[in-house]
Amino acid sequence: MLMLALHGVRSRWVTFVGSFVALALGVGLIAATGLALAATFSAPDKGPQRFAAAPVVVRADDQLRVRTANGVRTRPLARTAPVPPALVTELAALGRTVEDRAFPVDLAATGRDGDPRSQGSASRAQGSGPRTQGVEPRTGHPWSVAAAAPYRLTSGRSPAAPGEAVVTAGPGSHLRTGDRVRATTPAGATTLTVVGTVADRGFESAVFLGDEEAARISPAVDALVVHADATAVRDVVVRAGGGMDVLTGDGRRRADPGPDRDAEALVSVNALLGTAAGITLFVSVSVVASTFSFAVAQRRREFGLLRTAGATPGQIRWTVVAEAAVVGVLASATGWWLGATGAPLLAARLVDAGLAPAWFAIGEQTWPLHIAFWTGVGVATAGALAASFRAGRTAPTEVLREAAVDSRTMPVSRWILAALVLLTGAGLLVTALVLDPGDALGRKAYITRPLLLIVGVALLAPVLVGPLVRALTWLPARLPGATGVLARENASAGVRRTAAVAAPVVITVALTASLLGTVATLAEAKATEVRTATTADLVVVPGAEDRTLPPFFVERVRAVEGAVAGVSRPTAVTVLEEGTALVTSEARAVDPARLTAVAAPPVVAGRLTDLDDDSIVVNEEWLTTTVGERVTVWLGDGREVSLRIAAVLATGTGGNGVYVTARNAGGAGADRIDVAVAEAADPGAVAAALRTAAEAEGTGIRVLTGAEWAAAAAPGTSDSTRAGLWLILSMALLCTGIALANTLVTATTDRVRDLAVLRLTGASVPQVLRLVTAEAVAVVTVGAVIGAGVAAVNLAGVWGALALLGVRSGVVVPWGTTGAVIAAAAVVAAVSAVVPAAFALRTRPVELAGMRE
Repeated sequence: MLMLALHGVRSRWVTFVGSFVALALGVGLIAATGLALAATFSAPDKGPQRFAAAPVVVRADDQLRVRTANGVRTRPLARTAPVPPALVTELAALGRTVEDRAFPVDLAATGRDGDPRSQGSASRAQGSGPRTQGVEPRTGHPWSVAAAAPYRLTSGRSPAAPGEAVVTAGPGSHLRTGDRVRATTPAGATTLTVVGTVADRGFESAVFLGDEEAARISPAVDALVVHADATAVRDVVVRAGGGMDVLTGDGRRRADPGPDRDAEALVSVNALLGTAAGITLFVSVSVVASTFSFAVAQRRREFGLLRTAGATPGQIRWTVVAEAAVVGVLASATGWWLGATGAPLLAARLVDAGLAPAWFAIGEQTWPLHIAFWTGVGVATAGALAASFRAGRTAPTEVLREAAVDSRTMPVSRWILAALVLLTGAGLLVTALVLDPGDALGRKAYITRPLLLIVGVALLAPVLVGPLVRALTWLPARLPGATGVLARENASAGVRRTAAVAAPVVITVALTASLLGTVATLAEAKATEVRTATTADLVVVPGAEDRTLPPFFVERVRAVEGAVAGVSRPTAVTVLEEGTALVTSEARAVDPARLTAVAAPPVVAGRLTDLDDDSIVVNEEWLTTTVGERVTVWLGDGREVSLRIAAVLATGTGGNGVYVTARNAGGAGADRIDVAVAEAADPGAVAAALRTAAEAEGTGIRVLTGAEWAAAAAPGTSDSTRAGLWLILSMALLCTGIALANTLVTATTDRVRDLAVLRLTGASVPQVLRLVTAEAVAVVTVGAVIGAGVAAVNLAGVWGALALLGVRSGVVVPWGTTGAVIAAAAVVAAVSAVVPAAFALRTRPVELAGMRE
């Protein structure tokens, strides 16, 4: 059987070359994504950075710790408390201490003589957000703590008087000694003179002021460096009542800015690569199984001859499986090399696209290569195994078969499998809509659900393509000439061939329209929610992300005549659900008296005006949603409080968060002011007064109209999400494109005698090629219609989930992208059919007609 399999592979290499390429590419993609995925399992250990030279660091615990029946549960706090002054005094008795204070400083450079200067080349602090209108967000510290990093002067001197500063400056930095910069801090706006620079260490962009000036701007001590024995420091902290962390060794990294940012940056990369690997595996299995199934159908007479010669059904089956194993081993070995070579290129592409941090690189793991290799062999063998049962059932009389019309295109087992897969996919969708519509909008749901429906429909392709071909070619068949009629009859007669060609197109179109359409629909739904909930005439926001508005500026806005200002603060609340799980929700701290004047959240129970310091507004996702009941929550600073539910909001797409009052904001600063113009006031005058106040700060504070803010704040599809989707789809499109080309090349090569008959009946070479092209395009159209139907079901499910969640938003269909994908498939199909036909037609028709199979 092995020799027969090797002979079969050698003699029918055209049939297997496409399977080889598709499988090798699939294994290569799985290996590359697997290696990249393995690199996301752990972030590099960089060690302490901000306090690398400090022996002991004392800071408040940044984790909320709640004791439950299943142990202590933790969640990050939205705001870390300062070190108590009494503890600072006690620790100072043990040895020398250095107080660290961290506060926002927004710089707007004015040059040596006060002339404005571009900020375009300024270095960026990680996580500081984009600069706006020449404003550079930085973090302020007292100069005495610079030695804890350690920072060392590269030019100039240390600050010795108020208004003097030392700044971090990397290569190409715009700041240098002698520059004067306009700076805004929580204490107000001022002008600083750069008297020195230190090297940028990469983890933050810092501004160092004199110790006294830093203490005036930010009196609270955020961290304390203690030059004393760590055990003695811990004893003092414990006697003071705890709640503080004593950090030494590698533990000092917990005091760095964003200590978990490296691990958090890998979470989305992990999810993206996991999804890409899963879809690549799905597409590879689908196209390889389809290829082998079609190859078996094309060899009915060959298998009939073997049966006539005495081969048993088992021997036929093992021959098919052995052929697949040979192709699988060779293709998987090639894919191993492709994956190992392509993984570093994939990692570099992820970094360039902003999907992975700059330090991301492939590690030394090799297990993904082994998994990819054996997965490839398993996919090839499994794909052929299903087709081998059909081959084993071939009767000896098939050797006498001459008719090109396929019969009995669907065995009972395939009907049952298709029904089970479709029922599973539809059942999951209906269950999600009935029990939890929000679950239908999750990334895992809207990625995996289409796959089930695609598999089910692809299994039914031999049944679906016949009626669709006749329906879609009804008009072309009635046009003058024989091309339309012949294309229709050929596609209808060769159902297995038509189904094999249409299957890759179904996968491609359904995946493209479903994934891109779902993401775009969800983005539009979220934008609709933002627009609906925003009733403010004007919105005032900081010049950069993750910044707050200075308190003195907030008071200026409140004092503007005719402006009804609703100040809003970002915070978080945490609740213990079912006694075991801590769940943190984003929240806004607002002024209840002015909330309804500037916003219209979707209230389903209670009243927003009932919100006070002893109450909370929740959404329907919470377990407790009865107005008037009390719920125990932990605020952003870790305080445990019991609050009464004043109102309940609709869940929506998940953006309808929680509302509390400023007293329960956990010390958060204001990051937005929603302004409604009073009835008797002049809107133009109010807007001008706000913009004048904002421009006076010189820190890029923006005054937007309500519509402008809603458009800017709407969580549309980000560049990283779009790039990630295209990464996933490009892998699938590459595999399906190769499968489409392989199937058509194989099918056309096997039809050379049919083409010769057409030539002998008087058809010219151009007429035959036009017929081949028309048939290929017709089959692609059939696949596109089926794929569009699958996508329509998926998008209808998304629309239904949104409607059940109270979001009235339309479905966004990616017409342009889907059309481009269909056009590309049509071109690939036409070229793959015409090229082998053109080569075959160079031989005399009489010779082709007499060619043996």
